[in-house]
Amino acid sequence: MNEVYLGLGSNVGDRLLNLNKAIELLSEKIQILKKSKIYVSKAVGYTDQPDFYNMVLYGRTNLSPEELFNFIKDVEKNAGRVYRFHWGPREIDIDILFYNNLVYKSDKLNIPHPRLHERDFVLLPLIELNPKLFHPVLNKRVSDLKEFMENSVIGVL
Repeated sequence: MNEVYLGLGSNVGDRLLNLNKAIELLSEKIQILKKSKIYVSKAVGYTDQPDFYNMVLYGRTNLSPEELFNFIKDVEKNAGRVYRFHWGPREIDIDILFYNNLVYKSDKLNIPHPRLHERDFVLLPLIELNPKLFHPVLNKRVSDLKEFMENSVIGVL
């Protein structure tokens, strides 16, 4: 079984319902072992949009990285995601943050997620779930990456 950390975010419609629907769909092929609290954050990139609800899941799966990526894209679609524009509003967004200790790069997928250390709405829930988690590219524990992150979290549910 492969250990995975997934970042989830939603800022369109019923954000809590969107997160729960995605978790339900992800559970079909991922054994979800831990869920972080939900962090409320300002949008990054394109900022003229509603606040996000963000969380991180830890789980195990038999899927390969590419299979996991394709499965996640199907989950986003089935959970109601409508593509508007890059960094735009989204019903649900799911990112692969870590997959074992793998460093992986293809045309459509980078693992670990290339900007996770800059995003407090990802880093804080990761630290909550596993502060000793090691970033194989930056060669640091996630708990030691706070110096890089932007401050966009405005609350916790």
